[in-house]
Amino acid sequence: MGAFENLINPAYYNRQASFAYAAATNYYRPLFRSGSVKPLWHIMLGTAVIMQTATYIFKEASHISHERAIKKAALEEYKTNHPEKFHH
Repeated sequence: MGAFENLINPAYYNRQASFAYAAATNYYRPLFRSGSVKPLWHIMLGTAVIMQTATYIFKEASHISHERAIKKAALEEYKTNHPEKFHH
C-alpha cells in the first residue's frame, strides 16, 4: 500500500519536486558559473524534443491515422474485388 499512498499524497510530489530542483541546481550551478555551453545544449535539446513530440501528437498523428484508415479500406476493397489473390 505504500506506493499507492505516495501516488495520492501531495506531499510526495512536493518532496520529489524539491529533490529534482536540488539535483538540477547542484548539477547546473557550477556549469553556469564556469561559462560552460552544456546547459545551453541541454535547453536546446529539451526544447526540440518537446516541440517535435507536441507536433506529432497534435498535428501529424491524426493525419497519419486518417491515411492508414484510407489505405486499410482500399486494401479491403481490393481484396473483395480480387479474391483469387488472397486465398491462402
